[in-house]
Amino acid sequence: MINRRILLAIALVLSLPKPSVAEDVKRGSVSSLFAFSNEGIAVVAHRGCHDPAPKHGFGYAPENSLLGLERCVVMGVDMMETDVHMTADGYLVMIHDESVDRTTDGHGIISTMTLAEVRKLHLRQNLGGYAEPLTDEHVPTLDEMLKAAKGRITLNLDVKAPIYAEVVDAVLRAGAADLVTVKTRAGIASPALAAIAPFNKVPFVPVLNAKGSDIVAVAERQAANAKPVAFELPHMQSEDVPKIAAVGRQHGIKLFNNTLGDGSCIGIGGDNDALKDPDAVWGWLYRNGISIFQTDRPEALLEFRAAMHK
Repeated sequence: MINRRILLAIALVLSLPKPSVAEDVKRGSVSSLFAFSNEGIAVVAHRGCHDPAPKHGFGYAPENSLLGLERCVVMGVDMMETDVHMTADGYLVMIHDESVDRTTDGHGIISTMTLAEVRKLHLRQNLGGYAEPLTDEHVPTLDEMLKAAKGRITLNLDVKAPIYAEVVDAVLRAGAADLVTVKTRAGIASPALAAIAPFNKVPFVPVLNAKGSDIVAVAERQAANAKPVAFELPHMQSEDVPKIAAVGRQHGIKLFNNTLGDGSCIGIGGDNDALKDPDAVWGWLYRNGISIFQTDRPEALLEFRAAMHK
C-alpha cells in the first residue's frame, strides 16, 4: 500500500500551477531559451530593466547597468540586451553611445578614455540626459556583466564598434559561450555569417538588413550551411512577417523583433500601443511566428505572457 504521506505529496505537486515560460527553460542558457522547440515568448529587456516596474516595487535604474541586470533577474526576464564599446587601453565596457556625455556625469569619447577614467564616472538615471539625476552606479565592464549574468539571465550583446573578435574572445575566456548572443547586420551581399569566425564560436543572430522581397533572400542566404539561433527583423511591412516565419520554420530558426516605441513592424505597433492593447501587438506578432521580443516594457510583456500561458 502506498504511504499516505506520498499520496499527499503527489497531490500537492499535481496541484501546483504550471511554471511560466521562463521557468520551463534553463536559466542563463541561450541554447535552451532559443531552442526552436521552446514555443513560448522570450522577453528581452532593452538596455536592461531601466524603466519603472511598479508591480515589483522598482523605480528607474540606469541603462546598461548592473542594477538594471539585477532587476531583470528578479522580474524573471529571459535576456538583457546590452551594448559594448572598447576603451583606449583595450577594456570592454557596457555603454551604448560612443561618448559618455548622455549617460554619465563626464564628457569624452570612450575610445579615447582609459578604463580608470570611465570608472570614475557615475551613471545617470534611466536613459540619461542632463536632466536625469546621478546614481551610485558606474559603467560596468563586459567581464563584470558576464559574471553577474552567469546562470541567471542571458545577454544579447550589441557590439557598437568593430571589436567582435575581442568581445567573442572575452566571452569564451569567461566560459560564457551559451550565455550570450552576438549580432551584426547581414545584407544581400553578406555570406552566411554564422559559419564565419568569430560568429561561429557563439550563438549568432544576423540582423536582416533588407526590405521587401530581398528580406527573404537575405534570410535564406544566412541559413544556408549555417545555423544562426534567430533572425532579428528590421523595420518591415506586416505582410512580410509570414514570409520570414516560413523561412524560420524551414530551418528551425526563431524570429527576434524590436517592439521599442512604435515598433519595427509597420501597421502593428510597438510598446506604446501594446500598453493599451497587448494582444493587438505582442499577441499578433506571436501568432504570426515571432517569439522573441525586445522591449522597454518588460514588466508589461511578462504580465501578458503569464496571462497568455495560463
